[in-house]
Amino acid sequence: MSIYKQAADALGCNEAAIRAVASVESAGSGFLPDGRAKILFEAHIFSRLTGHKFDSTHPDISSKKWNKKLYKGNEAEYRRLDRAMALSAELAVQSASWGKFQIMGFNYKRCGFKDIQDFMFAMRSEEGQLKAFVGFIQSMKLADELQRRDWAGFASIYNGPAYAANKYDSKMATAYQRFAKELGL
Repeated sequence: MSIYKQAADALGCNEAAIRAVASVESAGSGFLPDGRAKILFEAHIFSRLTGHKFDSTHPDISSKKWNKKLYKGNEAEYRRLDRAMALSAELAVQSASWGKFQIMGFNYKRCGFKDIQDFMFAMRSEEGQLKAFVGFIQSMKLADELQRRDWAGFASIYNGPAYAANKYDSKMATAYQRFAKELGL
């Protein structure tokens, strides 16, 4: 049994639903070519978690408002993370979204991990990323949205209020149809 099937069984949904979320969140891959977990460092989260302490001195990694222009993408996100870690290691790690499901580090407890280090270690493997996703979905009580394929309901909680503007719901619905066909569901 595949690890995706195991995760689907744990959530009471089908595998295509989980694959659809992964496809939209990280283009299907939770890893960079060098093997590290894919991340996206969120300067507005780092700013909030550090009480805006570094906004004036490090505006490229600590910003009161979300700013898409601050993203560097792929491996360059780790350079941003490293700079933030030099200022506040634990809060920097909590300020990045991680892996195939782009789960924010500050959600490590909701994912079932005792500390941020265990969460980071789990992000090194696909199994660990799926474990985090299952724990997060269970703690946020989102399994029923996946079971019903209520993509708008799922995205409104998983991706936040801007989900519609970013078309997360329609992207997940389209991805679900593709994976359901591939899996013969």
